Amino acid sequence: GFWSTRRTYFMASLKGIELCKNCRFFGMPLLRRSPHTQITIGDNCTFRSSFNSNLVGLNRKCLITTWYNEAVIEIGNNVGMSGTVIGAAKHVKLEDDVMCGGNVFITDFDWHPVHPARRHERAEARPTLIKKNVWVGMNSVVLKGVTIGENSVIAANSVVTRDIPPNVIAGGNPCKVLKEFDESMLEELHSITQI
Repeated sequence: GFWSTRRTYFMASLKGIELCKNCRFFGMPLLRRSPHTQITIGDNCTFRSSFNSNLVGLNRKCLITTWYNEAVIEIGNNVGMSGTVIGAAKHVKLEDDVMCGGNVFITDFDWHPVHPARRHERAEARPTLIKKNVWVGMNSVVLKGVTIGENSVIAANSVVTRDIPPNVIAGGNPCKVLKEFDESMLEELHSITQI
């Protein structure tokens, strides 16, 4: 609620994080902006970091963090997160109306190189983009260089390692298309968005 929201706005301003209007915070998220990086959060976003704010079973707070110089995290309008972690070394973008189920993890880098002799070096980064109106199911992981097309649904417990097209249901490890939305669903979606 109320006090978590006020405290988060205050902390975001101290850390140079752009936090737009009417966002709500249930419990305190962990926000870390490294020097020479950017974090922007759009209007009307909801962050659930309190364990009793989403009864799917959150196992952590929301954590939004940039790592290397010039890294950018962009979160659009009307985005919902519950115990979501976003880590960016280059660029992570969530467009408007994205929903992240409980304990989702989104990143644009490997955090450690795979090669044993280089595991303490800086890891490769490639931009990650989640397009408009995507629903990422609980406990899913979205990895570097991935684009998820608009309106798509990522099933719970998926590991997204490659691009997912728009208007599909996808799932698994590695995540793959399971079903395309039928024409009637797309027509209904189009009529709703025109209102």
